[in-house]
Amino acid sequence: MQQKLLTFLIAALASGAALAAPKTAAPTVAEAERFVAEAEARLKQLEINAARADWVYQTFITDDTEAITAQAGEQKLTAAGELALKARRFKGLKLPEATARKLKLMQLTLMLSDAGDREAFTRLSAGLNGAYGKAKYCPKLADGSTGPCMPLGQLEKILAESRDPARLKEVWLGWHQQAPAYKDRYVEYTALSNKGAREMGFADTGALWRSLYDMPPAAFEAEMERLWQQVKPLYDSLHTYTRYKLRQNYGADVVPATGPIPAHLFGNMWSQSWNNLYPMLKPAASKDTYDLSQTLAARKTSAVDMTKYAERFYTSLGMETLPPTFWDRSLLTKPQDREVACHASAWPLDGQLDVRIKMCITPTAEDFRTIHHELGHIYYFLAYRKQPFLFQNGANDGFHEAIGDTVALSITPDYLKQVGLKEGAVDAGDDIGPLLDRALGKVAFLPFAYLVDKWRWDVYSGKTKPADFDKTWWALREQVQGVKRPAPMTEGGFDAGAKYHVAADTPYARYFLATMLQFQFHRALCREAGYVGPLNRCSIYGNKKAGDKLQAMLAMGASKPWQEALKAVSGEDKIDGQALLEYFAPLKVWLDEQNKQLAAQTK
Repeated sequence: MQQKLLTFLIAALASGAALAAPKTAAPTVAEAERFVAEAEARLKQLEINAARADWVYQTFITDDTEAITAQAGEQKLTAAGELALKARRFKGLKLPEATARKLKLMQLTLMLSDAGDREAFTRLSAGLNGAYGKAKYCPKLADGSTGPCMPLGQLEKILAESRDPARLKEVWLGWHQQAPAYKDRYVEYTALSNKGAREMGFADTGALWRSLYDMPPAAFEAEMERLWQQVKPLYDSLHTYTRYKLRQNYGADVVPATGPIPAHLFGNMWSQSWNNLYPMLKPAASKDTYDLSQTLAARKTSAVDMTKYAERFYTSLGMETLPPTFWDRSLLTKPQDREVACHASAWPLDGQLDVRIKMCITPTAEDFRTIHHELGHIYYFLAYRKQPFLFQNGANDGFHEAIGDTVALSITPDYLKQVGLKEGAVDAGDDIGPLLDRALGKVAFLPFAYLVDKWRWDVYSGKTKPADFDKTWWALREQVQGVKRPAPMTEGGFDAGAKYHVAADTPYARYFLATMLQFQFHRALCREAGYVGPLNRCSIYGNKKAGDKLQAMLAMGASKPWQEALKAVSGEDKIDGQALLEYFAPLKVWLDEQNKQLAAQTK
């Protein structure tokens, strides 16, 4: 999951005085260069101020810290809007490549010229984050009293571990009942966001988001659909197999023979990851009984230990050790004395060495993978810190999410044995169990990652009205993901808002792209390392040749279009799902055979 900082200045405003500025003489190249240099210096300092305020807010959630982060954000957005407007003056001027790209990036923003609008925009943004972070489900007991309130983490634990469908349904509905409390604020926020996008010449905020990928918005939308269709057959096979197994476990009264599967049965609040179902779905003949979570827990692996494992992976590739301030300033465990936003994120506080993680780490296999992912962001920050401020970002936001996940693909049995977390011989022929487990995280995630922004694009365009939020949300969930609501929709519902990235207005297409890119990166780095064999068994741990290839791409930051960055690491300039399909090819064959057998048994 990625930081909210430096996302191409996703919100901004401009002063009325700037809008009324008189015409001046024709601009020159020297003037443009000077403007960019001054703009970068100003934006960098305001970004640092806003980042520090937001860090304090998310690690110490109070009304006061919410107000402080909103104020710092407004100051940053004011400057960004003024500069975006002034950058228009240099349109059409023949400029050096780097200067032209910086001016383009500065204008990929929204802009609110009214002071009241910009104050409301930043206040609503902070308020939505806070409302989500503080939300809890407080069940009503049989005697009419209220039981102990449960935060999201506790509800997720129940979904992961319980196999009582009534209990699963209760906690699923309990969490989704919290989002309507901030639905009106979300509606107001999206209206202001659209207003700002239109002031910068975009049709709406969705069109602005789709313009961040070095291609026209319509072309990006078509590219997302192309990629989804490319991998959909693999997802369909996994979904069918999962249905058969859930139906065997819960019975025909709970799981229908056809149509969408109830959302509360997947072991995850959003049905986006199905890893918690692995014990129910694993191959009967699988020899692998190893459980990384059990090993980590038995060894009392601390949050620092977990992070050290991840750091050692990156340093094994030839990358630098994490700076001392990382260990001093990161939040790695959940404090007991205050509210924090536990959603894992990585932070570049000053564009140099002050990099941090905010994550409530527990000794589980999932968090082991997540901390490897988050350090991917950190090492990206460190790699491009020598770039100018406007290039201190990923080639696109999907790249930023893909780096750590690429590394996590190398968390193979061989890797775990190398670092002392697995004992005994590794059975090279027992691939289906580990592949299925990984597919329950990666392949199961694809349709959800695709549909979140597909839903929001229609919200921003006005095609989906607030009264129809749930109707269109569940139409997409059923059509694309094959998942349905476990109970009838309620009036005024806002189930999409029960997902952090919707409440926080964080674009989600990046995660879909990242899932595609990570397998493409993995295949390229394995080739660079000289690996020959099934792609799913490859680990680049300890291979400095692969590390050099990766580091060279990371150091580019956003200085070039993402197609050039992709080519630098893979030799390809187009995102392609074929690497993902190659990785899971043995599993696809197995799933299709299992589905034939299970279908025959149920006739």
